[in-house]
Amino acid sequence: MNKLSNTAVWRKRTPAYELAIFGLWVLTLAFISWCFQVMTSNTIWAFVADAPRQAADISSRMLPPDWSFTQELLWPLWETINMATLGTLLGVVIATPVAFLAARNTTPSAQLIRPLALLVIVSSRSINSLIWALLLVAILGPGPLAGVFAIALRSIGFIGKLLYEAIEEIDPKPVEAIEAAGATGVQVMAWGIVPQVAPTLAGVTVFRWDINIRESTVLGLVGAGGIGVKLESALSVLAWPKVTMLLLVILLTVVVSEWVTAQVRQRLI
Repeated sequence: MNKLSNTAVWRKRTPAYELAIFGLWVLTLAFISWCFQVMTSNTIWAFVADAPRQAADISSRMLPPDWSFTQELLWPLWETINMATLGTLLGVVIATPVAFLAARNTTPSAQLIRPLALLVIVSSRSINSLIWALLLVAILGPGPLAGVFAIALRSIGFIGKLLYEAIEEIDPKPVEAIEAAGATGVQVMAWGIVPQVAPTLAGVTVFRWDINIRESTVLGLVGAGGIGVKLESALSVLAWPKVTMLLLVILLTVVVSEWVTAQVRQRLI
């Protein structure tokens, strides 16, 4: 950059710099090649070569869908929607106070309580819903209750992280004005902070509910109830027309939840 004219000036790279860039590219390609070899060390390439024929064979068995199977999917679908909804609400109830404890401007102790709250958020986000469901099925037994708690435990980290970041980014001027008027800590929270983060909480909740609808459709594969139980049963007996019907119902459910989420977020924003 030329300091006088404030315009960029092209300069040829030195041979050493060009060699360093070339070496970095070689190391990157070598690392990618090594990773590919590790990931495919146990791959049976004859199966891979035969995959197109197998996929075509299964696809032919999946059509036409078993439309008569629809009646049996209404209750499992209702269970799935309830799992996602109740799990999201439970996650919001737990994540909201955790977020206030994790935010720098609302935590009562930055040295002790905030790290513990952040640990809860990170722990929740680091474990997938299926893993939570596996653990909870072993503890609570199979059924939708395990699915609800699995969805809730996964949602805590997602909602808590986005909410505590929103709390830290609030406008401090309304808070300072309320404090200057002699308001108590609860009043400052109710009138200075909560109104600023309420739209964010509502938007994040609806967005997480949409994600949980998708995740709850497969929790039944590990015994956590919902439509995934039917999917696991159909796959286990190779009932491909029923699998097709299940996939269509899941697709329709996800599309509807996406539409509902978009409508709600449009009204919130």
